[in-house]
Amino acid sequence: MLGRHPAWAPQQVFDSHVHRDVRGGGFRAAVFGISDGLVSNVSLVLGTAGAHPGAGVVRLAGLAGMFGGSFSMAAGEYISMRTQREVFEHELRVEREEIASKPDFERRELEAIYRQRGIDADTASRIAEQLMADPETALETHAREELGLDPNELGSPVQAALASFVTFAVGAIVPLIAFLGGSSGTTAVEWAIALTGATALAIGGALSRITKRPPIFSALRSLFVCAIAGSVTYGIGAAVGVTVG
Repeated sequence: MLGRHPAWAPQQVFDSHVHRDVRGGGFRAAVFGISDGLVSNVSLVLGTAGAHPGAGVVRLAGLAGMFGGSFSMAAGEYISMRTQREVFEHELRVEREEIASKPDFERRELEAIYRQRGIDADTASRIAEQLMADPETALETHAREELGLDPNELGSPVQAALASFVTFAVGAIVPLIAFLGGSSGTTAVEWAIALTGATALAIGGALSRITKRPPIFSALRSLFVCAIAGSVTYGIGAAVGVTVG
């Protein structure tokens, strides 16, 4: 488990090598939220602006996209994380019951797992016996080894939903800033493109600090995605046009 040290591990092992906890629902939702908000709304804003309907229509479309997308992302994240957590909790309940009712079988199961990993039979037997001595340790070990789960970190549906809502809105408002500030026409479109491009570069560069990919690569990749999405939808809007009565 990231952020926790096994009881058997010397403290000095961890002093010089600390991992970031990047598996939580909030982190994942935040990363996808701000990127999705930016790409989704720049596509909507530029697609609408391409039809030249007037700044008011673009503002309305952009705000509808921002709030609609934020609520949709939050609801989707909550339902997804809630369902996932319920599935995990069910599997853990089953595992807990099996440890209580069939401890010998579960101990042999652990032995087999460790032997498959190259540990000799006697050592695997001693490790499994020690781990099975405490029900909570046994549950955590079986959850990790059999299910690939950490019982203490199943993800928070509320955290994921809130992070998704806020970060999507932050990303989505960027292309709208010029239109909300009173600009219109070509000037507003140019500002929307400039602000979106700068934000895409910043997001890509920031993510590179987490992923450890080259900053230029991450920044340009983020910019490229926004550029493709915005240019395609702007072209569609310009081709379709709109008649304002």
